[in-house]
Amino acid sequence: MIPAPFRGSWCATDLGHYRPCRSTYERYPIESLPPLDEASFAGDFAWRGDLGHVLDGQVAVMDRLTTELAETGLSLPADFVTYMTRSNLYRCLDEVSCTGCWTSLSTPLTSPLEPGARMVRFFRDQQDCVLWYLYLRANGESFVVHSYRDLEYEAELRSSGTPDDLEQPAEIDDDPDCEIFWCAPTVEIFAYRFWTENSLWFAIHNSRPIEDLSAAQRAYLSGYEPARQERV
Repeated sequence: MIPAPFRGSWCATDLGHYRPCRSTYERYPIESLPPLDEASFAGDFAWRGDLGHVLDGQVAVMDRLTTELAETGLSLPADFVTYMTRSNLYRCLDEVSCTGCWTSLSTPLTSPLEPGARMVRFFRDQQDCVLWYLYLRANGESFVVHSYRDLEYEAELRSSGTPDDLEQPAEIDDDPDCEIFWCAPTVEIFAYRFWTENSLWFAIHNSRPIEDLSAAQRAYLSGYEPARQERV
């Protein structure tokens, strides 16, 4: 269930004739996506196989972030820590992204929707066309959202204090195109869908035979029409 006050949306690019896109990105209704068995995602990233070794430098980064969040009574979900600290997970989405997205971690940012909540940016498009955040609530709830809003930049503008700078965040708050959308219930599920779609993008645009795809990739494409053709 999508938590209030959010609307659900998946921001992504095309999947060939399975899912067209009018520009680099498009916002697709959550209900239009191939469904996932969310119960099968236990936070252990089993679909990635060997998670690799623990990255000590990233553990230190997570420890600092945990300390910052603890000051506001918030904590990181375990799957986010796993994603950011294991060698075969950290930056795995950078490697597969067909639009040049990359891992970029922010400090905790105050949510413009709920002052007691915090948002931690962890992934962004190379030209900031879309940014993805881990959303953390005081009740322990967490999920992934996306937006065209660069909340770190907005925070810098607000702290500068000049009248011209302060006008920009106010204008952004009133811009309907800058809405913050819910897109996944956990970091692992976000990572799985993003990884699957981007790996499929390369397969589709390189005209790979559908029989060469993994069972999981074929199952994902079966959620779209035309879903069963000789080539993807």
